Amino acid sequence: MAFVDPLTIMLVAVAASAGLIALYLYRLAKGRRDFEDLAIAGFFTGLFDFISGFLISFTWPFPGNLSAYNMLFGDPMLFLGIIMLAGSVMLYKKINPKVVSIPAFILGLYLLVETYAIAALGLEKGVYFAPAFSFYLFSTLSAIFSPIAYLDAKKHAYAYYFVAALLIITALLALFIGCSGIYEHLASPP
Repeated sequence: MAFVDPLTIMLVAVAASAGLIALYLYRLAKGRRDFEDLAIAGFFTGLFDFISGFLISFTWPFPGNLSAYNMLFGDPMLFLGIIMLAGSVMLYKKINPKVVSIPAFILGLYLLVETYAIAALGLEKGVYFAPAFSFYLFSTLSAIFSPIAYLDAKKHAYAYYFVAALLIITALLALFIGCSGIYEHLASPP
């Protein structure tokens, strides 16, 4: 069986998810309350995140000592998918999805451990270290600060803009890594 590396498209999906959440926070800070478009886009992006994360967590072919990469890549993607699906359904039903920031905060703690592990255990090396570490660091910060959703958006717009900026940086890093990976795969086909 040929090895298939789904990480590139997964990173593009993470960028899309981070971008949608950033847009949601930006719109809230601006006083907007119409989110039907984000609900639908978030649902399908979340579904892709969930399926990708599930497949990589449980079936990606990294056995033995390399199985850490299944956890490093798949588990956060699976959890992000759950968060995106729950948030999008809540938006669609016109329910404030701020409660989703609680599991997002928990994801942030998980990502904090993974961010530390990237450096401490040498999970990424050389030219790949800085982008990967930065991506995980900004993902961690975005998730840990997500409970700002409990603050009044009008009174604390700066907090919403701050987390939206973290998410945009996360999205740009994911796009950079994903697109670089796509190029490398296309430049050296099997």
